Amino acid sequence: MAREDYQKALKKGERSYARYLSEGKYPYLQVLEELLSHTDVVAEEDLGICSIPSEMIVGTFTAGRRTAFAPNFMPLLDDESEFAAKWQTLYNAHLEEGIHDPIKCYEFMNRYYVLEGNKRVSVLKFCGAPSVQGNVTRIIPKRTDEPENRLYFEFLAFYKCSKVNYIVLSKLGSYRTLLEKLGFEVDYKWTDDDRMEVRSLYVRFEKVYKEKGGERPPIPTADAFLMYLELYPCDPHQEEKLPSQIKSELVKMWDEILLQAKGNPSEIKTEPQEAPKKNLFDYLLSPGTKYLKIAFVHDKNPQDSAWIYGHELGRMYLEEQFKGKVETISYNDVSQGAELENTLDDAIEKKCNIIFTTTPQFLEGSIKTAIKNPSVKILNCSVDTNHQCIRTYYARLFEAKFLSGLVAGALCKNGKIGYMADYPICGMIANINAFAIGVKMVNPNATIQLEWTTVRSKQEILEDFKANEVNLVSCLEMIVPNSPSRYFGLVNIEKDEPENLTAVIWNWGALYKKLVETVQNGAWDSAGSDGVALNYWWGMSAGVVDFICSPKVPVKTRQLVEFMQHQIMEGGFSPFSGELYSQDGIVQSDDNRSLTPEEIINMRWLADNVNGSLPHWNKLNEDAKAVVEVQGVDNIEE
Repeated sequence: MAREDYQKALKKGERSYARYLSEGKYPYLQVLEELLSHTDVVAEEDLGICSIPSEMIVGTFTAGRRTAFAPNFMPLLDDESEFAAKWQTLYNAHLEEGIHDPIKCYEFMNRYYVLEGNKRVSVLKFCGAPSVQGNVTRIIPKRTDEPENRLYFEFLAFYKCSKVNYIVLSKLGSYRTLLEKLGFEVDYKWTDDDRMEVRSLYVRFEKVYKEKGGERPPIPTADAFLMYLELYPCDPHQEEKLPSQIKSELVKMWDEILLQAKGNPSEIKTEPQEAPKKNLFDYLLSPGTKYLKIAFVHDKNPQDSAWIYGHELGRMYLEEQFKGKVETISYNDVSQGAELENTLDDAIEKKCNIIFTTTPQFLEGSIKTAIKNPSVKILNCSVDTNHQCIRTYYARLFEAKFLSGLVAGALCKNGKIGYMADYPICGMIANINAFAIGVKMVNPNATIQLEWTTVRSKQEILEDFKANEVNLVSCLEMIVPNSPSRYFGLVNIEKDEPENLTAVIWNWGALYKKLVETVQNGAWDSAGSDGVALNYWWGMSAGVVDFICSPKVPVKTRQLVEFMQHQIMEGGFSPFSGELYSQDGIVQSDDNRSLTPEEIINMRWLADNVNGSLPHWNKLNEDAKAVVEVQGVDNIEE
């Protein structure tokens, strides 16, 4: 019996060896000593006896026994060997009374390497043991800026509070999200009951997920678990979800899991799509323009928020442009969570075909509703999501901010220019850098002082600017309704009354009109047929962003701006083309290349003429933290 089972284990090892070899991968166990020879180690930590997930034991500490095992820890030595005899003896002992002696191993970067007990691991893995008891020493590397290293230190912070080692996530920021979804504060110390309840939930999910995904599920279980919690919140302290309910919910979100398995392919549409060509047969079968009912869901109201005021102007413009063909309704002051989901459900009950949610904070709720209602088109006002069930839309502002930088650089006399930004989110860094590049193009010696209104008040920042003789300031681009403030666009603050010199204009009406036209003319359906997440990011060429100069700007400067605006709109120039320099050195040296839309949206560097940095997470106000959770750049540190 033991010999027959050893032969089965041997065949599993040989298949694993052959597969790794055919894929060009190393076909034996990984050796930790070799990995550490290229690593700066700063500390070792004794974790004591731990329950180690079997799938996370991937190698051996020394090279002595590595060729005896395939990467899956199944044996590779002949069944007549001394090694095989010892393996079979250990296997029989396990069947009779179990293996009780813990192995000795090292944990490094969330993987475990065996010092003593390689055959024990092999036997237990062959028998399907979900975990192995081990005396673990953690090896801690030097902290670096590499994504894998940063993710590991996020895990260490999570482990310090939870003492949970089986949840290993693959994306930066995921552990903070996991704690939020489980209802724990970031620094909360878990109790034994907490660990038991979370473990119970995880095991139930894991069983259903692996049944659905087979032997090799599309993405790691921990990543799928977090996706599940984001869409279907579970309180581990309350009544347990039945496996049947988990299975039903998992089926609904399966397309999203498959999309993540492909690497979250997404496409950024930088220009409105043309209607697909139709032949005569298509026109004869066409039912004509479909009547559309459209809902707008806001987190504030237009009386108090310039952002919502702009979207409401866009909504009213839609009704004017599509009289008799489009009906709109709006919901104001909607909170996240249950209220948002109830509001979206109400809009769907009222037969809305399209729903616009106008803040990035509503992204999660929009996804949940979209998965449950695939026939309804739901769009969230944010940048670059990777979910196929919804689409995002936003205005491409960096082009106009570059023009504003040209004006600031041309008019600056003392080389000091201020910039007030609000949320450190995707796209915002591009606006800052485009402005800085515009300044540098006409005034190489000028510098930009960057300040964040989500860290300090606007008034405090303006007072500091004045005290430091910073007279030209790029402020936020919108006027708050019913407010006497005139600090918007590029402003000269030298005088008592602010002097507005330029402004970037959001034309939400044009954007919404073009989005509705994509639905009416069939471009929506033709664009969504490739199984990727779609994001609309339109700019001045689409008429959704405009730029105006005050008559106070000198004529020759205005002519330069008009020329550069024309070049940008015609595709003849991009602010992010050619050589680019950051605070840390060169970013791009190729004169013939421009950054891609993805690189622009997700940039996390600041131009070399910017004085300032991205704000620390803990310094952001609560409103900003909520937005950054969804759309923040990935180097906002905690």
